[in-house]
Amino acid sequence: MSTATAQSPWYKHIWPWILIGILTCSVTLSLTMVTIAVNNPDNLVNDNYYEAGKGINRSLDRELLAQNLLLRANVHLDELTGEADLRLSGNSRPQTLELNLISPTQPQKDRKIALTRSSSEPDRYIGQLTDKVEGRRFVELLGVENGKTWRLFEEEQISHDKDLALGDEAIQGAEDLKN
Repeated sequence: MSTATAQSPWYKHIWPWILIGILTCSVTLSLTMVTIAVNNPDNLVNDNYYEAGKGINRSLDRELLAQNLLLRANVHLDELTGEADLRLSGNSRPQTLELNLISPTQPQKDRKIALTRSSSEPDRYIGQLTDKVEGRRFVELLGVENGKTWRLFEEEQISHDKDLALGDEAIQGAEDLKN
């Protein structure tokens, strides 16, 4: 009986097929990983680390200006009408504001909303969303006061039933400047 198995063709044995299966799976998974890597490049890395590091003081200056102006904002995003309704409190009332909803990992999901001040309510700003926004986002509100740009920036979890409160958290990194 052992002589019959030794003389049967190779494709009738199980071990060559197991080895071929392992190699086929390896090649298929490798090609899949290469395809994913090519179609989804990692674009979160900044090539100019030194310049980005120097910019931290400028960024904190904008946030400190917002803090000195006692700025707070409450944002309501209406997913049904697509309206962004912002209430601003503090010592600044520019004609327009810029609201950026930044996805931490997917730049194609970033949204920029131009907000204009309401003529009937000076602390109310209104803008229009192009599509629904949900999930974790960095929320950045930019405005100009006396030629200087101020900034409110926080990480928020956006959902359809929750308003966003900006300016209620401490500025990260500002405690290092006080020392």
